[in-house]
Amino acid sequence: MDKLLALQMFVQTVDAKGFSAAARRLGLATSSVTRMLDGLEAELGAVLLNRSTRQVTVTDAGAAYYLKARDIIEAMADADASVTDRGEAPAGQLRISVPVAFGRRLIAPHIGVLLERYPKLALDMTLTDEIVDLLGERIDLSIRLGSAAAMDGVVSRPVGEFRRRVVASPSYLAERGLPEQPIDLLQHECLRFSYGPQQQFWTFVRSKEEQKVPIDGRFKSNNAEVLREVALAAGGVALLPDWLVNEDVSSGRLTALFEPWVVNPNDASSAISALYLPNHRGSKRVNAFIEFLGEILVPSP
Repeated sequence: MDKLLALQMFVQTVDAKGFSAAARRLGLATSSVTRMLDGLEAELGAVLLNRSTRQVTVTDAGAAYYLKARDIIEAMADADASVTDRGEAPAGQLRISVPVAFGRRLIAPHIGVLLERYPKLALDMTLTDEIVDLLGERIDLSIRLGSAAAMDGVVSRPVGEFRRRVVASPSYLAERGLPEQPIDLLQHECLRFSYGPQQQFWTFVRSKEEQKVPIDGRFKSNNAEVLREVALAAGGVALLPDWLVNEDVSSGRLTALFEPWVVNPNDASSAISALYLPNHRGSKRVNAFIEFLGEILVPSP
């Protein structure tokens, strides 16, 4: 028995929830898949899959075996990629992690260009606003916004910058009044991002002047797009990245406040950083994606 092929068939069957769908993915006959998996179960002396006329489900033993089998297949893919990555063009699978709104708004619309440019490159993009464990989660490259957390054994490479803008809807400002100075935000409903300490400050800098304003409000979220939607619905004043709200400001859906000031939450920076493990230095796949980011990240005026 070709054990690696059997593991691939098993994983594909579990993922596809059926023999026929797995066979189509693998380019094989359904009968070949079922025979191979019957042989795998016979060799193991355990039932991995529950079969019915309507669907295929995984047993308890099969669920445990699936996790191990998937790790083996991914490790094999990583081994192949470590060799193919030494060629002239980027090749193999690149696993990246990017913030949710940033990935949807800025990166996803351009992925087609990247894949067309590098026909041998495969991309697995995870959207999360959490800090990822590059080694434990088998991530090749993580994009972080703001102050990247210092982590031992992780390379941090700046790839761009963005600007944060204080915005509110015209209807909210018509009802609550226009704040003229940053300190006026003490009298306003501020929409907070769920991160860091409970007490949050928005730090305003203009020339040599700095104002650190404690902000408060009844709504907070860990998702920038949600904060934008609440701001559009007259829910309060929000501090959001320019790439998320520039179109809203241009169209008049949101009004930008304190434009002469540079403003960031607490002491966060406005850097966009690429994080990767030292063993990915010189990786053509990683470098190709970083170069791609440099093309689509237009500096803010």
